[in-house]
Amino acid sequence: MGFLDKLLGRSPESGAAVEGVDALVSLSGTTTTCRTAMASLAERHGVADGGYIEVPASLQREPTNLADPRAVAVVVEGERIGYLPGFTAASVNLPAGASHAVRVQIFTEVLPKGLRAEAWAWLGGGRPRWEWSESKRPPMSSAAKAGAAHSGRREMVRDALSGGGDRAADFRSGMVNGVHYLELVEPIKQLKREGRLEDALVLCYAAIEGAEGDSHGASPAPAYTEHAAIILRKLGRRDEEIEVLRRWLAHSAPQYREGSRISERLAKLL
Repeated sequence: MGFLDKLLGRSPESGAAVEGVDALVSLSGTTTTCRTAMASLAERHGVADGGYIEVPASLQREPTNLADPRAVAVVVEGERIGYLPGFTAASVNLPAGASHAVRVQIFTEVLPKGLRAEAWAWLGGGRPRWEWSESKRPPMSSAAKAGAAHSGRREMVRDALSGGGDRAADFRSGMVNGVHYLELVEPIKQLKREGRLEDALVLCYAAIEGAEGDSHGASPAPAYTEHAAIILRKLGRRDEEIEVLRRWLAHSAPQYREGSRISERLAKLL
């Protein structure tokens, strides 16, 4: 039986008893709860100014953790440098007082707000199969993460369209002027950050149209309507704000309207 099978309480006959748990997991708390310990570790390993390290670590249950009694801490050189994600922590077979050895990779970068650290743990057996490496670093800053997310969405759309079939047809239903509404998330946010509200509003309406085409009688993705409403509020165009909120409600099935953020926002306006 492999290490991951033991950790997740699987038997060779049972197969993947815990669906959705991967051998490679991203750690949480590396630059929040565990910020001081991570900074100390980075200093000891000479990466306080940015760099990469791969080190042995241990998993330890924290039953006294007030935020989550099922939390599993990742400890390196006697210091807690992060946590397993909640679903994985709840799934692992790790009694209080026990520990399991794992391998951890850590990337550090100095940003305007200080040291930023991203870390992953390998829970599987054998040599770790990392997604990132010293020569292929993950996005660290907010801008880099946003850019990577945008590129990922564009690639997903292009792959879907080129693949043909029902999936391509589904994605085409969300296209407006040759652009899928999912590709407009980051451009809208960037224009808002730059204060170019009118330009952002144009993209919002394009995205709203695409989301409506992709709703298939259920409910359009509400984020673009919310962006538009916020922009219109800033521009002092109350009637248009009411109109765009009512537009979302008109395109949504009844079960999606009640209790939605859109209906709540409209009720406050009226």
